[in-house]
Amino acid sequence: MTAAEGNVLTVGAKDAELTKRLEDELDAFNDAATGKAEQGEFSVRVNDADGHLVGGLTAWTWGGLCGIELLWVREDSRTGGWGSKLLLAAEAEAVRRGCDRVMVSSYTFQAPGFYERHGYGEVGRVPGVPGGHADVYLFKSLADRAVQDS
Repeated sequence: MTAAEGNVLTVGAKDAELTKRLEDELDAFNDAATGKAEQGEFSVRVNDADGHLVGGLTAWTWGGLCGIELLWVREDSRTGGWGSKLLLAAEAEAVRRGCDRVMVSSYTFQAPGFYERHGYGEVGRVPGVPGGHADVYLFKSLADRAVQDS
């Protein structure tokens, strides 16, 4: 019997321990392949006068690249420019952290046009999202902004 014959494959629900282990292993692999680049996470939020969330954004940074994970604005505040304010604040924070480029993905039924209006260009698209939609990947250079902000 080989070692592989003794392995057990299981399928189950979300596994926080497994997720953490995979993240740690992949981070180590990525660091070995790319050099240990500085990593971080940040958020931007806006609350109304009563302290209720109007909108927010979460992002990560890694070796000069910023990735926008989530951006959301409460429905009754979507015409107030808060999405743009959140995005611009995140870009400024990314530059402050040494980033010169930023990426984001957005489903076709969400906001790819919003990002395009802010200077992002489509670099890829994955079809097959339920409802006949696609996941759109967008990219923007922050190099010009870094010069302006310095």
